[in-house]
Amino acid sequence: QVHLVESGGGLVQAGGSLRLSCGASGSFVNNNAMGWYRQAPGKQRELVASIGSGASTQYADSVKGRFTISRDNAKNTVDLQMNSLKPEDTAVYYCNTRILVRTPFPPRWVDYWGRGTQVTVSS
Repeated sequence: QVHLVESGGGLVQAGGSLRLSCGASGSFVNNNAMGWYRQAPGKQRELVASIGSGASTQYADSVKGRFTISRDNAKNTVDLQMNSLKPEDTAVYYCNTRILVRTPFPPRWVDYWGRGTQVTVSS
């Protein structure tokens, strides 16, 4: 079992910054890909940023140049540095990892989620 816990959310003004952190425990292995998702009221949960086991990164077009994802395998944490925040960034932010479960056959991906942290950006 993998447990993910997010922290660092809060209320900031437009143009400000926040740093979110996700801590992993349980059966988590450091070679898993990790991601940050967000969900605003009435909208689908969307991928914000992801980081692979080799530290390769991907970002949603809406956050490129403003957000940076990073990981510290020694501490089992993944962070999301958010700069130049906009009101449209307001959402609950979730930490995610996907694990390949090989049994029973056939193998399938299983998603693990944190409980979320609220980010509110005022105009």
